[in-house]
Amino acid sequence: MTKNIEVTAGKTPEIGPSQIELFEKLCNATGVSGDEDEVRKIVLEEIKLIADDIKVDALGNVLATRFGRGDERVRVMLAAHMDEIGLMIVKKHDDSLFQFECVGGIDERQLPGKPVLVGRDQLPGVIGAKPIHMTTAKERKNKIEVSSMRIDLGPEIGDRVKPGDRATFATRFKIIGPSIRAKALDDRFGVAILIELLKHAPPNIDLLAAFTVQEEVGLRGARVAAYAFNPDLAVAVDSTPAYDLPHWDDEDENDRYNTRLDEGPAIYIMDRATIPDRRLVKWLEETGQAFDIPYQLRQPGGGGTDAGAIHKVRGGIPSISVSVPARYAHTAASIARLDDWANTLKLLHAALGRVTPELLAGERRG
Repeated sequence: MTKNIEVTAGKTPEIGPSQIELFEKLCNATGVSGDEDEVRKIVLEEIKLIADDIKVDALGNVLATRFGRGDERVRVMLAAHMDEIGLMIVKKHDDSLFQFECVGGIDERQLPGKPVLVGRDQLPGVIGAKPIHMTTAKERKNKIEVSSMRIDLGPEIGDRVKPGDRATFATRFKIIGPSIRAKALDDRFGVAILIELLKHAPPNIDLLAAFTVQEEVGLRGARVAAYAFNPDLAVAVDSTPAYDLPHWDDEDENDRYNTRLDEGPAIYIMDRATIPDRRLVKWLEETGQAFDIPYQLRQPGGGGTDAGAIHKVRGGIPSISVSVPARYAHTAASIARLDDWANTLKLLHAALGRVTPELLAGERRG
């Protein structure tokens, strides 16, 4: 591949008022792992007139296909997970207090005092903990265990909650200058991007869009979706932590992530679950260079995406991940940039327009 490439895709999708309005709906929706129904309904409504084929599988994945044209189309799977980290009610103590467990990776230290929304009716509550006035010096030195916290809903509302109900953080979507603040940017960014790519799918590929479930608890939906689609290659579209805050401790070196806000989509070269096909890394890098789209290489380290499950399905599927960077991942509120979202969409759209059978025809090295 060279940088002098004819664009085969249609008009480049952009982020405008309608995309932001949809993204607000997606971010404010509740979709804790295993209960993604509210997000799924939004997705199905958005793509019902776009995709050539739509299925909801047994796990709850939305599998949408938009066929291209021609005899040598490559089957490209894009995956974005609909679920988010959150909480599950496990025990009712009285009419207002409920014991809960975490669903997905959550730092327990940031939970006390957070407002939450419980159940599909999004009932308002708060995570209660002993106030500082009543704690001992020993207690103040240790983090509060989840087992010692309760969600307080009040006596009248509490009658409508039962064990198994999910709870999500009550943070509402907001645009703040060039930034977005919301809960569940991981991975409503990916969901919104897949919807736009379905709307602007280039004709040289069959676009296989998997809106997956239960990523935060073990990449479960992606494995099933990849088996059903059996694609030629796959891209997981996600959000990754931006580790770009000042270091107050000189010994606190960044040896896990080097992704930063304002530097474009993060292309993975390795994470805990996947070592991407180098041909796909080159494909995305050359696309960014050819179309003057900023991008960054995500430093090898921890974390993982749906690609971690996809690449191990059937005989092996060449896979890679591309993520929108965001600060404060897996907390009650994350911050990201509108431009990073827009550039991730542009990079993927341009890259899809360049896919040919020759992309993976050569021998894999590494």
